[in-house]
Amino acid sequence: MPTPVFESVRLDDVLLEPDPIDPAWILEGNPVARSGRWSQSLDTTTSSWVWDCTAGRFNWYFEQDETIYVIEGEVIITAEGQEPRTLRAGHAALFYAGTRSQWYVPKYVRKHAILRPHITKPVLFALKVSRRLQGKPSGYLPRTSL
Repeated sequence: MPTPVFESVRLDDVLLEPDPIDPAWILEGNPVARSGRWSQSLDTTTSSWVWDCTAGRFNWYFEQDETIYVIEGEVIITAEGQEPRTLRAGHAALFYAGTRSQWYVPKYVRKHAILRPHITKPVLFALKVSRRLQGKPSGYLPRTSL
């Protein structure tokens, strides 16, 4: 069977299942979170998700780089050394792997998220050298697993 060229989905159609927030992270309220993965890269390193959450305040730790796009609602993000930032429908943000922030959801938030593991400097250097040796553009990443 040939490798598909692309995947697509209507984000409203992604099935969301319970995805409880770690109770030790909850600071206020009773936030209820759900998520659903709709795609994963062929090398299994990158995945695309829809996530939603009801009202509450909680800490969050990012194990991977996470790029989000807020679809509905809003969240106020507080992180050490930065002013609080309100993200509403239409806003996008990148959270770096290994960082923490506090999320305050006044009513409800729904986001699309792309998760990708952090690439260490030695691995990134090896990828750049490999691309140059293959004559690939600098932004090109091979579709094989690391």
